[in-house]
Amino acid sequence: MHAPLRIGLAGFGAAGQAFLPALHKHTGFQLVAVVEPDAGLRDIAKLQCAVPVFESLTALLLQPDLDAVYLATPTELHTQQVIECAKHGKHVLVEKPMAINLSDAQAMVAATDAARVVLVVGHSHSFDAPIRAMHSWIESGRLGAVRMVNTWCFTDWMYRPRRPDELNHRMGGGVTFRQGAHQFDILRLLCGGLVSTVKARTFDWDPDRSATGAHTVMLDFTNGAAATAVYSGYGGLSSMDLGFPISEWGFEQTPALRSWARKPQSPVDPQSELKAKQKRAAKAIPACAPFQPFFGLTVVHCEKGDIRQTPTGLRIETAKGTEDVLLPNDQNPRDGVLIEFHDAISGKRPALHDGRWGLATLEVCEAVMASSASGREVSLHHQTPTPSET
Repeated sequence: MHAPLRIGLAGFGAAGQAFLPALHKHTGFQLVAVVEPDAGLRDIAKLQCAVPVFESLTALLLQPDLDAVYLATPTELHTQQVIECAKHGKHVLVEKPMAINLSDAQAMVAATDAARVVLVVGHSHSFDAPIRAMHSWIESGRLGAVRMVNTWCFTDWMYRPRRPDELNHRMGGGVTFRQGAHQFDILRLLCGGLVSTVKARTFDWDPDRSATGAHTVMLDFTNGAAATAVYSGYGGLSSMDLGFPISEWGFEQTPALRSWARKPQSPVDPQSELKAKQKRAAKAIPACAPFQPFFGLTVVHCEKGDIRQTPTGLRIETAKGTEDVLLPNDQNPRDGVLIEFHDAISGKRPALHDGRWGLATLEVCEAVMASSASGREVSLHHQTPTPSET
């Protein structure tokens, strides 16, 4: 039996704290240290993790007993931090979006390639069990070729507590980079990976909370499939109003149960908002849930049938009738991310969400912004195909 991989966690905000249960659950990893520049969060990390807590990534990388690092840090720090980890020979799992622009993402891929270390980009929602099951159904060929996929997500994302960089698209912020990255990753997984062109509109319609808060995106794929991604983060209609009241992380949330923000946080000064964000972090992303996660409604249309989510799995509609598929609920998306990361490091199988895959998804994000600014269709040049499961 191989010894567990020793991993350090950099960033103890919502994403970092959400990964703790998955890290403790995976027997192939041992959490050995945490990095957090904020003093208050460092104190929380010391209590929760019972491992050394450092103020800087540099201090962590000087430790001798370390194999890998999970970067749950602000997007603008990713490039320098990935390059620094690679120079120290450490495998890296980095949150999405992987970088603030394509050239930075290319530098990250080059650095990890040169160091021969694994780079995985944690697009966790394409690890949702219903999305992975959709991919398996498409790949099986039972429903013929995939022709069209549409995904719609409506939330109050814009009015949750945010750092300033999370609302600045030049720093990888706003709905298109933060949430669209999930949508485009899902669509690429289901439609073969190779986006040929993008036509899009983005929207910024609240002057009191200026940011890219919504988008409508049309994706054409080289295999002939077409897809749309629609997102609004302005807190009116919810995705849960489209079919069933199940939240992004798998909990029942009727309108009466939703803590739904329809206006900016008050007060809105950066320091107060940061404190509100840190308070929310501990419970923002739960470790387990009674239902399947529901990151908006995704509907797949193949030549011989259609697929959509249900609270417990999938519904398949064909000429033969309706088939409900019950999916296991013992693994959350972050479990899947860590399994892929560990498998890639151990040589069991290459990572699907490697650096080039993350770069291709980021290219879609950039193309959305460019198309909206120009009013024109944008061609893509750095796409990678969806690997086969067989």
